[in-house]
Amino acid sequence: MRQDRRSEFEHFSERRTREAEGAHIARLSTVFDRSEHEPVRGVGNAWSRLHYGGDFSLFQPPKETATALSLVFVQSNDGNTGGDPSALGGGATDQHLIYEGLSRVAADAVLAGGRSVQSNVLFSVWHPELVALRESFGLPRHPAQVVISKEGRFNFDALLFNVPEVRVFVIAAAEPMTGHASLLRARPWIRHVPLETDDLRLAIDRLREQHGIRRVSAIGGRFTATHLVDADLCQDLYLTTTPQEGGQPNTPWYSGASPPTRVITKKEWSDGDSRIIFEHVLIRR
Repeated sequence: MRQDRRSEFEHFSERRTREAEGAHIARLSTVFDRSEHEPVRGVGNAWSRLHYGGDFSLFQPPKETATALSLVFVQSNDGNTGGDPSALGGGATDQHLIYEGLSRVAADAVLAGGRSVQSNVLFSVWHPELVALRESFGLPRHPAQVVISKEGRFNFDALLFNVPEVRVFVIAAAEPMTGHASLLRARPWIRHVPLETDDLRLAIDRLREQHGIRRVSAIGGRFTATHLVDADLCQDLYLTTTPQEGGQPNTPWYSGASPPTRVITKKEWSDGDSRIIFEHVLIRR
């Protein structure tokens, strides 16, 4: 890594850690929790249990040959997910405890669509208490980064592509990637996973079988989420609903023929005069 990119990553990490550590994290109250008889396991430490209100549930696939893949979304009160998640009104508690916290704390990788990758971002866990929880699982400090773009449209100047100690996988059709061959040779920590059809199953299976990516936290966008649901690759959804309206109009987290879903856990907290809802939703095909 060039010295300027190394310095950029160090400053980025210090800033994100400082923001998470200094944020006011509310304590969630439980509306209901019906996860006891579901295929989930609870994780947490003293700090996370205090703020979340108990263990955080992770879906456990019934077969060793399946990848545990969860969607994570923040939506406005009128059901929009398009736009910056932090601008949708979830506040510091959602950002640091759920979105960048418990939903990623045991993940081998965070997955995003190419259009969701901004220039100065790396998808990780930042609050020191949750970093410690992740460490207790024996996982690397940062999850691997998985970015999907069928057309191979990747901004390789973005920070997440330029941190050698963090594995990156780009899922794209083979032909568009030929133009990036020299760039990938210069960045051996980036692996290309071929996308042979619109079905993502082969790529997700390859990540598990060849690279040990067994648990994935998928953060969008909504088109990628829809493809994952339609391919029967994701089992659950962590959904935060804020009281404010807004976001890009007509941008629900899923845009297909909605699959059956069941809410197994519902929690809430207050941010000023606002009431924010968190739900753990199982997705059935």
